[in-house]
Amino acid sequence: MTGRLYLIPNTLGECEIRDTIPQGVINITHSINHFIVEDVRTARRFLIKTGYPGKIDDIEFSLLNKHTRKEDIPGFLEPCKEGIHVGILSEAGVPAVADPGAIIVDYAHKMGIQVVPLTGPSSILLALMASGLNGQSFSFLGYLPVKNNELPGRIKEIEAYSARNNQTQIFIETPYRNMKLFSELVKICKSSTILGIAVNLTTPEEKIIVKKIEDWKNCKPDLDKKPAVFLIQG
Repeated sequence: MTGRLYLIPNTLGECEIRDTIPQGVINITHSINHFIVEDVRTARRFLIKTGYPGKIDDIEFSLLNKHTRKEDIPGFLEPCKEGIHVGILSEAGVPAVADPGAIIVDYAHKMGIQVVPLTGPSSILLALMASGLNGQSFSFLGYLPVKNNELPGRIKEIEAYSARNNQTQIFIETPYRNMKLFSELVKICKSSTILGIAVNLTTPEEKIIVKKIEDWKNCKPDLDKKPAVFLIQG
């Protein structure tokens, strides 16, 4: 019997594990000792917080990050051929969404391995749920361009597309660049465009604020070095 590939969600920030990760997911996680992770240290920390019953030092970790060679990736799923379950553990939120785990899932399907997504927090969906913006039609755009000469044009393009199609546009930024992105959005977007910002989701410091651009101009949020999701609707 072929082993399964389980997609294991992680918390979005410092909070009680059981507040956001269902007990059933924790039980499955505790039955696995082969994990694909971005960082072994944070993966170990997560497993310890769940009360992992086995010896952490006996767990086999495969690293999937920007340094991983593409030719090594199929080998991460070799245990499945022997009937051993493997788990992809996200650094935060759910695997394979704004996360490198998608490439593993693709290989699993090609190799005939059953993929099992497990329930957990997604910052993208939580932000959309709490925004009041269009949840029937939306796009997740990942990161916007970093270069100063590209960002304004991209923001205008996103805003225009949103207004034309009545579609919520969702994107993220590296936490230390949050304030720069916020400033650009307020400067470039039309006064009537709605901007939602969800910060530190699922933690005690969670804040979700939705305003028109004209109102944001008199309200500067504290986003520096904090995980945030941005949403606009023209």
